[in-house]
Amino acid sequence: MPDKFSFVSNTATRWVLICSPVLAFLSSSTTAAPIVGGTTTITGGVPESWSLSSNATLNVNGAQTLFITSDSSTLNVNAGSTTQQITARNGSQVNLTGATVSGVGGLAAVVLVNSQGSIDNSSITGNRVGLQVVREVSTQTGSTATVSGNSTISGATGGALVSAFSRLDVTDSTIQGSGATSYGMRLASGQATATNSTIIGGKDGITIGLDVTAIQPATLDLDNTTVQGITGSAIQVDFANASSSTATIALNNSRLLAGNETLLDVRGGANTSMTVNGSTLTGNIVTEQGSTTQLTLENDSVLTGRLENVASATINDSSRWVLVDNSNVGTLTLNNGGSVVFGADNAFYQLNVTNLSGNGRFVMGTNLSMGQTDLLNVTGTASGRHELFITSSGVDPAGPIRVVQTAGGDAQFFLGKAVDLGTYSYGLEKSGNDWILDPSTRTVSPGTRSVLALFNTASTVWLGELTSLRTRMGELRFNGGKAGAWGRTYANKYNIADGSGVGYQQTQQGFTLGADAPLPFGDGQWLVGVMAGHSKSDLDLTAGTSGRVDSYYLGTYATWLDPRTGYYFDGVLKANRFRNEAKVGLSDGARAKGDYDNSGLGGSIEFGRHINFANGNFLEPFTQWSAVVIQGKDFSLDNDMQAEGDRTRSFIGKVGATAGRNIALEHGRVIQPYLRAAWAHEFAKSNEVQVNNNVFNNDLSGSRAELGTGVAVSMTSNFHMHADFDYSSGRNFEQPFGVNVGVRYEW
Repeated sequence: MPDKFSFVSNTATRWVLICSPVLAFLSSSTTAAPIVGGTTTITGGVPESWSLSSNATLNVNGAQTLFITSDSSTLNVNAGSTTQQITARNGSQVNLTGATVSGVGGLAAVVLVNSQGSIDNSSITGNRVGLQVVREVSTQTGSTATVSGNSTISGATGGALVSAFSRLDVTDSTIQGSGATSYGMRLASGQATATNSTIIGGKDGITIGLDVTAIQPATLDLDNTTVQGITGSAIQVDFANASSSTATIALNNSRLLAGNETLLDVRGGANTSMTVNGSTLTGNIVTEQGSTTQLTLENDSVLTGRLENVASATINDSSRWVLVDNSNVGTLTLNNGGSVVFGADNAFYQLNVTNLSGNGRFVMGTNLSMGQTDLLNVTGTASGRHELFITSSGVDPAGPIRVVQTAGGDAQFFLGKAVDLGTYSYGLEKSGNDWILDPSTRTVSPGTRSVLALFNTASTVWLGELTSLRTRMGELRFNGGKAGAWGRTYANKYNIADGSGVGYQQTQQGFTLGADAPLPFGDGQWLVGVMAGHSKSDLDLTAGTSGRVDSYYLGTYATWLDPRTGYYFDGVLKANRFRNEAKVGLSDGARAKGDYDNSGLGGSIEFGRHINFANGNFLEPFTQWSAVVIQGKDFSLDNDMQAEGDRTRSFIGKVGATAGRNIALEHGRVIQPYLRAAWAHEFAKSNEVQVNNNVFNNDLSGSRAELGTGVAVSMTSNFHMHADFDYSSGRNFEQPFGVNVGVRYEW
């Protein structure tokens, strides 16, 4: 028997489909009752075969039939009806609504030859193919079919087949090949659309080949549809080197699933273009030598996989291609925020591109401890303007890092932000035709800044907790020499300049509680007490980098006041436990953390004289000397940055004077406003810190001026209050404000 329809399969072997009504008759063992014309409706009876011709109409309403053939006629199989094979030709119309078709013979359960079909909420099962939408070999007009309403079409060889000049539209339905080597849908130079549907093949999901007697471009449009090849590829295009025709594939919000991890397999000289719109895909796109593939990602699409021998890839509209291996692309074009991501943080790949153009972004990584980095290699011409987004590292590079190499062109590459690599942040520079992270452009990295700030902060934390006798305990002369208890709360802000090693802002809040009593011996002018407290300091190093120091302290003090001469002495010894935490905002948007605990011990002595003048005025010159040693510590951030801090030392000398007036109020109350001015000098110059073996010196040395004002109030003979406001400024150091409020109760 001569072939009436033939095409090349995905296995590159030619096989023959005969889509003739004759086949239906040959496969039937029952003589069909012909319908010459008119309309016939069957509702029951013994199942039999039917043959329709001469514009006849057969209505099957809730009945069972055997084989049905239709020539230039109309077949309506309605809800609850069951048939065997249906073959329609020569402009026939087949309407299946709520029907079941079981093909027990022939090549397909439903065969449409130059005919139309409407399949709604129906089930079609073939022992070979479920549905064929094909043409007479001598014609250039084919068949069309619509499948909708949760219909299911399946076959052991394949679910559905579409020839040249034919079209299949599937909505809200399932097309499935049930055999181990089956396809879900096969296009032989045909056209198909699928919306809100599922197409599954036991091997490949969809195969696209040629109708070799009428080679035409094949088109496939998928909208919100899943295509799955259980053991093979999601989509395979194979023209068996019979022609260089084209296959055009469009995915809109759809999924491709592949048992062999190949989403699109192009071979046999096929020329294929695939546009992915608003879809997320995981798998590879593989093209055999001699075939070509053009890939376009658009509208936030994501492809995670390998591109093998792809002729061109265009990545538009914030779409991303995520590499999973070294890859090769002929022409790569990036537009409107399109990007290439060089895999996971712990994997490093080389992307080889013949020609690069457009304006896009490359997301790259480094692992300097292993000497690994991603590399973009353009072997032809590079053009356009492209951002490099390079992941940060806590490890220092051994030298310049090459991230892009080109053979030529006018392409410009830039960093949106300097790359944080260990101790320093690096800029991008062109070197010949390559682009490198150049050590000559480096600046101190946020991680290093956080480390230096933490090691620097402990001394200002300690000083903010200490202050002077007056700001710690108020005016003791209101009722001096009596035992009492006191408390104060305080807030300070410090601006540390870059000249100290690293600039940052420190905001401190805390409280201190204390109690004291006069010594039972001596001249009775000594108070000895204990105190304890807590402060919290937040560090702001900008750009998302911050730190925190929680300080817990315990101390003892001794104060001597001589009411006759006005001389006084105050000595404090204080021990601290610091809990330090760094949070680093890195150039790639990631965060690094690190923490450590250390201790400090320090003290201060203050000596001055209270000189009274007429009308309650007084002047109080004083000097204060303080020193603290804070334990050194080694710690690391979780991005592998290593930090070593030596002991931190501070030694400050201060001279100044307080001027004020005692104003008597009713009921024995006294209010004492005052002004204070002082000059202080930090003598400690060397507080060494190492970051990844790079040595830095935290240096707050230098002089500063201090200004303050406050008021002390004697509310009763036993209860006093005070409030203080401070400002200081000097080399590398500024205190925009300091606020202190305290109370004391005596008994």
